[in-house]
Amino acid sequence: MGEKVFMETTQYLTFKLGDEVFALDIGKVREVLDFTSVTKVPQTPDFMRGVINLRGNVVPVVDMRLKFGMPMTEKTVNTCVIITEIQVDGESTIAGAMADSVQEVLDLEPEQIEPPPRIGAKLNIESIMGMGKHNDQFIIILNIDKVFSAGDLAGTKGCDYNAVDEAVNG
Repeated sequence: MGEKVFMETTQYLTFKLGDEVFALDIGKVREVLDFTSVTKVPQTPDFMRGVINLRGNVVPVVDMRLKFGMPMTEKTVNTCVIITEIQVDGESTIAGAMADSVQEVLDLEPEQIEPPPRIGAKLNIESIMGMGKHNDQFIIILNIDKVFSAGDLAGTKGCDYNAVDEAVNG
């Protein structure tokens, strides 16, 4: 497993899942949408909430809380979908990450980031790039490419997009 060495200041979009603060490299984030509704795709894992229509494209949406073994995200005025561009099997793919709320964009210096802890956790350690420290608070920096695996998205990749597109777009 290759360790990422943090050499320069990087911007991160921070978001909350429960009481925990997570972050994504801002370069992976395309946009943030208010959560409205999703179209459920049959025979997908529980954390795969469904798909949305994003300007005519079918985009899978993963409930990050369920993905990390937390209770399902409850819809509030702050619930959002972070549209990310990820690499799955060497291909660029667009996916949505459902979160309780988006916080802010922050700059983290290399000295503010430590390697992920090597202890047992609900979260697969490979999906954590590091632990950021900001205002006496830890921020879990995610490797979003590893959070979304090819197996996770297989349910949407293997489905009949024409049927899903018809259901989503009418």
